[in-house]
Amino acid sequence: RYINLRPIKLYPGLYTPLKDKEPKDINFYVVRENTEDFYVGTGGRFKGLNYKDHLEIKRKLYNLNFSLDISSDRDEEFAYQIGEISKPGTERVIRYAFNLAQKKGLKKVMSVDKANVLSDIYGFWREIFTKISKNYPNIETEFSYVDAITMWFVKNPENFEVVVAPNMFGDIITDLGAMIQGGLGIAAGGNINPEGISMFEPIHGSAPKYKGKEVVNPLATILSGAMLVENLGETKIAESIEKAVYNVLEKGNVKTKDLGGTAKTYEMGDAVADKLEKI
Repeated sequence: RYINLRPIKLYPGLYTPLKDKEPKDINFYVVRENTEDFYVGTGGRFKGLNYKDHLEIKRKLYNLNFSLDISSDRDEEFAYQIGEISKPGTERVIRYAFNLAQKKGLKKVMSVDKANVLSDIYGFWREIFTKISKNYPNIETEFSYVDAITMWFVKNPENFEVVVAPNMFGDIITDLGAMIQGGLGIAAGGNINPEGISMFEPIHGSAPKYKGKEVVNPLATILSGAMLVENLGETKIAESIEKAVYNVLEKGNVKTKDLGGTAKTYEMGDAVADKLEKI
């Protein structure tokens, strides 16, 4: 599941901390590479003047072996981390982002990196993005550094349509996206393998303190289900589920605790089910 897909969409009746922004202003996708970058977890710690290590990265696409021979002029403790991206791993996520833009009728794909500092790994990312973009002449492209895009998400979210990012930066900006779209209770996500089995889930983690209290917002889970059935080719059903959620929130008489209301989890679920049945 090398694609993490995050729709960033503000629904009607929801609070966003962004002043004067409306649902029409916050409606875009973030495509995050899900298997490489610094999240491969390859690194270590040592103390002393000399140190040797052997690191392995095993993937379906490839296997990598790093042999490290480290020397220091000080007997101190050090930590190190290796990030890596591959040509096939980068190509497939960037191609997915462009194909998503085409499928959704969108006209712009923005690439996120930090190539001004980490020039080897993210310069490589930029080269691949530029090469692939030539196969999509009708789609506008743009580059942004990750620190800059966090500012623009807040200031001008209406300027984004599809954003594609390496693993670590994608993790950061999708959490920001969840907040500007109304919170974790609305944030759906998909971990997608276009050639195999995918998994869809709300991006929030577990919350044991709320167990059994029926206060958790089920909409992120419901919207993840809509993403699932769309991935299976049932586009009309997915659109109907999302429309049902939209109608419930637009009416505004059923809201869970995180949305400023008192509705129970099952009451929000029932409200969406009732709308869906009518649709």
